[in-house]
Amino acid sequence: MSIFLKTGRVKAEWADYNGHMNLAFYIHLFDSAWETLLEKFHIGEESAINQKRTTFAVEAHTTYDKEVKVGDEVDLNLLFLDRDKKRLVYKLEMQSKQEQYLASTTEVCSLYVDLEERKVTEFEQEKEDLIDKFIDENKKNFNPGELHLIDKLKK
Repeated sequence: MSIFLKTGRVKAEWADYNGHMNLAFYIHLFDSAWETLLEKFHIGEESAINQKRTTFAVEAHTTYDKEVKVGDEVDLNLLFLDRDKKRLVYKLEMQSKQEQYLASTTEVCSLYVDLEERKVTEFEQEKEDLIDKFIDENKKNFNPGELHLIDKLKK
């Protein structure tokens, strides 16, 4: 099972000469879906602008399982999320909305960063609490399959 984040549609300008969505736009769609959770945890764009704190992706493992083409709609879902004091590891999937096949997955390790210092920092308690509450409420729905980056967490 997974947790729905958002739906996206493949735009014509995202297609490459092979007639399917270019790999850069898989990442673009995943990133836009992840942003919905960053805002929920108060560590997204608003936090970057006002508190000078946000996350930087530092490592990713992405699979391209079945192509998607111009006009296709895809659902972007969370499969897994965990954290330590400074890091998040999460895994997302992209499912064809019409045909219900797995198109792609991405697993990412992100660091929490103080933008003024340009250094990694620890999550504030209120943000830890928001993330932990979400994990506790949703972990029964996590279905990550194989994880490649989980050992990046320092627990």
